Amino acid sequence: MNHLALIEKTRSLIAAGDIAGAESALTALADTDGDGALVVVLEQLAPKDILAVIREYDQSKESIINLLVTPGQFARAMVIEKQYRDLTHTHLRGMVNSVVFRDDSDPVAFLDAIANLEGGSEAMANYFADKWGRIEAFARTGTFDTAEEDGEMLSETALFASAYAKARVELEEVADQDWMQLAWLLRYECPDLFIEMLLVMRAKARAHDLGLEQDEDQPEDDGKVETGDTDRGHATPAARDDEEESAI
Repeated sequence: MNHLALIEKTRSLIAAGDIAGAESALTALADTDGDGALVVVLEQLAPKDILAVIREYDQSKESIINLLVTPGQFARAMVIEKQYRDLTHTHLRGMVNSVVFRDDSDPVAFLDAIANLEGGSEAMANYFADKWGRIEAFARTGTFDTAEEDGEMLSETALFASAYAKARVELEEVADQDWMQLAWLLRYECPDLFIEMLLVMRAKARAHDLGLEQDEDQPEDDGKVETGDTDRGHATPAARDDEEESAI
């Protein structure tokens, strides 16, 4: 099968909700024609199609797509992941960890690519959504121990003033290939993205406290789909190309 035919087949399978079938088709290409051929195909797939495959990461098996996706491709996919109505962000965290911390990768290259896209800080805020208190503690004290907090958050000015503070915790102490390691890399290797992400998290928390968040029982028709469907391979966000371009 030539590359154009495979691309169309992959798009059709994803549109039909057959994510496993799409991944199998891409994996078969790498098996027969080599990783280079798969890289060429991935370059021609839309971010929403790459996202549909890589967000279904299965820890029990290695995904060749997750191993070969580039920082730029991953960043473009990540910023539109919010199109899936995943309130727990479970898929997002699994996807990020599997790609950013893959063998022989440069995590900072991925973070830089995310930082360079509109929506990157929001995507990172979603990744850390249930760790806000620990991230605030880390921003203030340099540790993840909330017991060291005195109840006051650093102002935006203070956050920027402390952006290049010396690390109190060494990277090796938090090298868990999970949220702590990612938070450490953000604060000390990509401080601007770390601060922007934290400000987004604060804004989301304020909106929640004020009751400004959308009623989950009566969602707007915003083009998102419930993850109950996507998890069963029955649907993917039906974003139009122009919507996708505006998102990235």
